[in-house]
Amino acid sequence: MLLVVLLAFVLGAFLTSGADRYVIPHVSAEPIATVAPTLVVDAPDGRARPHQRTSEPYLGLGTWVDLFDADPEVAPAAPTVYPAGVVGMAEQGVRTLFLQGARASEGARFPTADPWLLAEYLLAGHASDMAVVAWYLPMWEPGDEDLDRLVALSAFEVMGHRFDGISVDIEWKDDDLEPEERSRRLVELGQRLRSTVGTDTLGAIVMPPVVTDVINRDFWPGFPWDGIRSTYDVWLPMAYWSFRTEEHADPGYYTAENIRLLRELLGDGSAVVHGIGGVGAADGSDLPDPGEPLALVEDLEGFLAALEEAGAVGGSIYDWATTGPEARRRLAEAFSAS
Repeated sequence: MLLVVLLAFVLGAFLTSGADRYVIPHVSAEPIATVAPTLVVDAPDGRARPHQRTSEPYLGLGTWVDLFDADPEVAPAAPTVYPAGVVGMAEQGVRTLFLQGARASEGARFPTADPWLLAEYLLAGHASDMAVVAWYLPMWEPGDEDLDRLVALSAFEVMGHRFDGISVDIEWKDDDLEPEERSRRLVELGQRLRSTVGTDTLGAIVMPPVVTDVINRDFWPGFPWDGIRSTYDVWLPMAYWSFRTEEHADPGYYTAENIRLLRELLGDGSAVVHGIGGVGAADGSDLPDPGEPLALVEDLEGFLAALEEAGAVGGSIYDWATTGPEARRRLAEAFSAS
């Protein structure tokens, strides 16, 4: 009951609207032990810098949860992942939860997803000694919407707990923009976000360069690798081989080639990479249908070998809901031995 009252107090401050600033008070409660100083966030223009974020959350084994799996307001049916499940993630070796923290939507009530839901995941993650990285998919709308949502995630705090990382999901192209204009908005968003967060580590979740620069150059012609390479610190290529064909369906080759080509395009042979594979990892258990072919548990061997050979700092399968229990066990075993 005490926790519920404290959450109501803290989130009530976060949800205040129409004021010049949001003041998120310093509140602590057992058993949460890690409490950061009070954060005051000027809104909308004078944005306070968050406490320093590093690349550490991108190391080791991660997993992914999006709002279509977690948020009752947008899930097509009942959610398939709940905050209570975070304990199980930690028990199966997951060091970092990559959580979709906001969604561009005209009907959104807040700049982030439901703050109550985010608070539950954040506190559950930290109570289980897991990092929680918030990610957001920009849709390149004019104005400040994309930046405001990312800044809101950067500033989000409950009971002294804040997201351990912020990552930008760079893939949206179902718009009426010319590729050059979309690229310009991508570069500008990154520059404005960087000026807001200062030296904080930022993650870039990017389309696999084998797609953008080899298989389908019409996907996003002239993707601005040069324009964004100085903005982001960690690169997370979405190397999902499950719906690829021929050699690109091979998890080892596809993972390794995407990392190699990514570093080549960035002009940085030592670029920090956390590789993402999948989609999912079917192992004979009953899993949700993501609407596209699932990878197989047997694919993990090639994926993991490619990450090691390429010197990736971490790896994950997208996503938690579509990764079977045997696949989770094998991932945990592999990363615990590394």
